[in-house]
Amino acid sequence: MSTKRYSEAGLRVLVDTFRNPMLAVVEGRVLVANDAYVALLGLQRAQVEGRSVMDFIQPEDRSRVVERYWRVEAGAPLHEGSQLFQVPCAGGVAREVAVTASRFVLERGGGGLLLNCVPMENRPPEMSVAERLVETSAGLVSAHSENAVRRVALKGLEAAGFRARLLRWDGEGLLARDGEPLPEDARLGLESLADGRPVFGGSDQAAPTHVYLPVGGPQAEVLWVEGHWVAPHHGSVLMLFAKVVGAALADARVQAESARSRWEMEAVAQMARFVAQPSPPTQEDFLERVASLLQADAAALHLSTPPEATLMLSSHVGFQDAADARRLTGVLSCGAEGALSSSADEAPLVAQSGGRLGAGAAVCLIRGGGVCGRLQVLRAPGKPFDERDLRLLGTLSELLVTLLEQRRLRAESSRQLAETRLLLDLARTTSGVLETSSILDVAADFLVRLLDVSNCYILLYDESARLLRGAAASIAHRDYFRTVVLPLHGDGLAARVARERRPIAVEDVTAADGGFNPELAHRFDEKALLALPLTSREELIGVVVVDDTRGPRAFGPELIELAEATCGQLALSIANARLYESLWASYAELAATRAEMVKRERLAALGELSAIVAHEVRNPLGVIFNAVASLRRLLVPGGDAAMLLDILGEESDRLNRIVGDLLDYTRPRDPVLQQEDLGRVLQDSLEAARMQGGGADRSIRIQSDVEPGLPPVPMDRRLIRQALVNVAVNAIQSMPQGGLVQVRARREAHAGREQLRIDVVDQGPGIPAELLHRVFEPFFTTKAQGTGLGLAVVRRILEEHRGEIAVDSIPGRGTTFTFRLPFSQPPSFP
Repeated sequence: MSTKRYSEAGLRVLVDTFRNPMLAVVEGRVLVANDAYVALLGLQRAQVEGRSVMDFIQPEDRSRVVERYWRVEAGAPLHEGSQLFQVPCAGGVAREVAVTASRFVLERGGGGLLLNCVPMENRPPEMSVAERLVETSAGLVSAHSENAVRRVALKGLEAAGFRARLLRWDGEGLLARDGEPLPEDARLGLESLADGRPVFGGSDQAAPTHVYLPVGGPQAEVLWVEGHWVAPHHGSVLMLFAKVVGAALADARVQAESARSRWEMEAVAQMARFVAQPSPPTQEDFLERVASLLQADAAALHLSTPPEATLMLSSHVGFQDAADARRLTGVLSCGAEGALSSSADEAPLVAQSGGRLGAGAAVCLIRGGGVCGRLQVLRAPGKPFDERDLRLLGTLSELLVTLLEQRRLRAESSRQLAETRLLLDLARTTSGVLETSSILDVAADFLVRLLDVSNCYILLYDESARLLRGAAASIAHRDYFRTVVLPLHGDGLAARVARERRPIAVEDVTAADGGFNPELAHRFDEKALLALPLTSREELIGVVVVDDTRGPRAFGPELIELAEATCGQLALSIANARLYESLWASYAELAATRAEMVKRERLAALGELSAIVAHEVRNPLGVIFNAVASLRRLLVPGGDAAMLLDILGEESDRLNRIVGDLLDYTRPRDPVLQQEDLGRVLQDSLEAARMQGGGADRSIRIQSDVEPGLPPVPMDRRLIRQALVNVAVNAIQSMPQGGLVQVRARREAHAGREQLRIDVVDQGPGIPAELLHRVFEPFFTTKAQGTGLGLAVVRRILEEHRGEIAVDSIPGRGTTFTFRLPFSQPPSFP
């Protein structure tokens, strides 16, 4: 480079001295140009100077020259020889120019390039290269696949002395079909593809070393060609060859698409026949067919599950297990249009499958305009699915939706048939059973099966107390639920349904803000609830509650309608059973009344007879008592005479007691009921029993335990005292060696109502089992001095109070007598 510094005027004088085209370039722009250069371009000087020098380079070579220029500006050495460029000249003709560059320095600082241009004579293209490319173009016609077209094109370029590669556009960038790294200036390939023209590369050399040719075609490919003959003046020939390759690729694609379409139609028809079998195939069978058609190694089906409609794995083939299927199918996400796995998906698929799988495709199942599932297939690494596979998979998914709908309809028909049979069984059972409790137990178990729930609870309405009482439940909670009592005015689910007379559902107990009984929900581990009213002729009978402990559940209108129909049938059966029970109770009451009348008549007759006998017996007894007393006073007997008088006195006394007990048993009595304090009655009775039973001379302990808060009890104090004394005296006398007599009083729910229960427990020898049923019979006794009427009198007193007495005994461990008296008897007055 010359060390002389030039001004702009000096440069102008310098370039004007040359006859061949000359120009000075500073910072990429033409500073000065001589007349020969302006004439070469066919422009005015003002149209040249000041513009970018790249404006005067053919577009195909422009990108390379720009990069080359800035490398030189950055200090890269100049090429020693000349370089060939295509320059656009007047009339639209491109001239080949040999350019020699040298550096210069400006007076104001900085420098530029002095370009000496020598126009070249037009040369004919190299015939051998053209002939080889023509032969290759002819060979492309016989290639019947896209891969065959690519192989022929690359071999033809190689035979012509070029090195060539094919790059394809994948929607995000260029990829090399041979798997090798992309050229450093691959961006020029994108420029070539975008502009549809050849773009030369090789900015690190003085002349272009390679060119990017847009092939086009279905997959938007670019041909990269490198060789000695790559030059701008060959661009048109190479571009023509690239177009021939693109046309061959398009034709091969059409043929392949046609063959593929015929195969797809046959495959779809085969699958349609497979689905249309009289017995629909299973999901696994369908997936096996899909995997076979698409040459996939695994397939999986996900279906939506309510209430969130989330997709859950339904079936799979080709995976190790369900966990393996869920893990691998979760790598590829799927939109409404389906999805193909990308290169980013391959690595996790390979890693998680142990190298078995590496490519996937997925489509969504659409039913009723919404997504109802996802069908996904997977292949081994290096075998990606394409858009045609995705299209076929979408068609097969429509057949799968048809299959699922067919199976759903069959299942729905089977379910309706099963429901009809269950309803028929319920109708038969309830119509053949006339006991409410039996009907309710059967109905509770039936509703669990019919509605596919975890448990069923039935509460009946107590109109007098305005309460809902647990009457029946499915087998898991049957015993406990009979103790449940719910107020009608409460905020619980059952109370609301009873008041509003309509079904109410709680689909998620954990998310609901009240509206149910939290204690029962926690005890039964309930996740979802549905309650329905039981009504007959607009009258409330009760409430049915079903629950699901498996998780939240949406109770659809069809299920609620079925449950309402079943509850209607159940309510009708309960009403009929109650009518029957009421009729039976009327008959029973009539029979009891008749039996009572007969009993009273018999007792009246027995009483009259007893009164006559007592009158006739007691008069002689009085004489005997007086005679015995007189003999004791007159004779002062001793020895055998005294013993005989004692026997006469004791037997006379026993005969007198028998007469008295017989009169007590036969005498008709109407108890005078008053509200009495049970504690005081018990205390008075037990003190009298201690005195009469002879407990004072033995170690007899009497213990009384009365439940706190017992209300006054309607009773005839005198009669109940007599009954308690009789039983307590028996208890004391059964323990000649002493012991403990326990008397306990408490409330008890018995026979559907609240009653007073009194237990008298002794520690005597007990009563043999074979004699236990006779203890209340008149004149039956196990005591030498007993009359056998004491317990018979006790039972009659309890019956006159509309109560009952029961006995339980364990030989060797003691006996328990149980009194039950109702709380609800209206008081009577003397």
